[in-house]
Amino acid sequence: TQGLSNYLKKNFAGEAIRVAVAHDSRNNSRMFAERVADIFASNGFRVYLFDTLRPTPELSFAIRELKCHSGVVVTASHNPKEYNGYKAYWDDGAQVLAPHDTAIIDEVNKVKVADIKFHGNKELIQIIGEDVDKVYLEKVHTISIDPEVIKRQKDLSIVYTPLHGAGRALIPASLKLWGFENVHCVESQMVKDGNFPTVVSPNPENAEALTLAIKLAKEIDADIVMASDPDADRVGMACKNDKGEWVLINGNQTCLIFLYYIIKNRLATGKMQPGDFIVKTIVTTELIKAVADKNHVEMLDCYTGFKWIAREIRLREGKQQYIGGGEESYGFLAEDFVRDKDAVSACSLLAEICAWAKDQGKTLYDVLMGIYVEYGFSKETTVSVVKPGKSGAEEIKAMMDNFRANPPKEIGGSKVCVVKDYKTLKMTDAAGHVSDLHMPEPSNVLQYFTEDGTKISVRPSGTEPKIKFYIEVKGQMGCPKCYAGANADAEEKVKAVRASLGI
Repeated sequence: TQGLSNYLKKNFAGEAIRVAVAHDSRNNSRMFAERVADIFASNGFRVYLFDTLRPTPELSFAIRELKCHSGVVVTASHNPKEYNGYKAYWDDGAQVLAPHDTAIIDEVNKVKVADIKFHGNKELIQIIGEDVDKVYLEKVHTISIDPEVIKRQKDLSIVYTPLHGAGRALIPASLKLWGFENVHCVESQMVKDGNFPTVVSPNPENAEALTLAIKLAKEIDADIVMASDPDADRVGMACKNDKGEWVLINGNQTCLIFLYYIIKNRLATGKMQPGDFIVKTIVTTELIKAVADKNHVEMLDCYTGFKWIAREIRLREGKQQYIGGGEESYGFLAEDFVRDKDAVSACSLLAEICAWAKDQGKTLYDVLMGIYVEYGFSKETTVSVVKPGKSGAEEIKAMMDNFRANPPKEIGGSKVCVVKDYKTLKMTDAAGHVSDLHMPEPSNVLQYFTEDGTKISVRPSGTEPKIKFYIEVKGQMGCPKCYAGANADAEEKVKAVRASLGI
């Protein structure tokens, strides 16, 4: 925090610097957040500190709402209970990008303990809470596309769990404000607890984390299950399939359903404008591009991480309207007044999508099947190859070097027609023609596209000793009942792809 303070003083010299501070439910998060606030205040900054835990997206919102220069949230997101972390934000409400990210760390590395201003100026710390909640929830409510369908389906049966985290503070309140009157919270998981006692890991991407919510959903015959992670920026969901069995909706499907609904219903209600655009990350399903192209909506691709989606919003601010964007890791943002993924708005919009489906006698699962029939079927799988230790890091580097030096000619029996290397920012087609990739900076990612529509993305993890392979294979579905067959065919294709790549 002292290093960040020093950097802010350099960047905003002569200004009265303002910062916002928030935290989630993890052990010691409150203590760390208060210490962050103390150090900021001791450096002469005006500090807005939330009175208790809050969703990360509300911190992003507060930075812009309170005209702050920076912000910090103490959280380790969806990671296991042993962890905690520190997310730094800039004045646009987004996590810091270059050059600020490395420059802040340079300042941090210069700081000695004796340099840290620990105490003083308590009067500069202003406690905030319900005042910001009210404005934020009202803004979230403005993204509702079809309020009339909610009125007709206000009794939609919703099961929600915050997994002991910050979603408990705002998500049930947001659903109520939108008009949903039949919300059932998993009471044992509404308890704020950094030990996350009812789950192995508080990650809504994992089926295990939704066990209690699905149990409650079965008891009351609910329409939808939704879960947020400890800092309430990711949303996981489950619904009933055509056999009445509860199934999980994965991150790619989640993003696809959200953007399909936003596009189709903005068009249907006359809200779509010529400059409206959506964003996805390069490893997220290409079906989203198919939906955007067919409906004549601009779609942008960016690197993995919501700071890159926020960058696209910022670059177009005042010229075009962002209407939605997301990534395969269960993050979605339906609005531009927040600049990070937001489970508060995502849960509310998800409930509206379910209400819209139910209004037509359909389920969320039916909506997904309808997308597959209209736009083609795709199956996405992520394979992580773990290589621990120093030797592991060298193995991962060697794997990436080998893929660059000897790119595969075919994958899973289909010829590779396009190779994208985000480290060199070059794209090579089947004829050997090379063109530029227009990205903000190089990144150690490789992508292969084959003639049968398969997409492979390869990238080393930035935080763990692993290399990740994102596999997307395509197929066709003539009718919703053909899903099982299409899925089985896709699984065989995935096996062939893995064999080709040696994973």
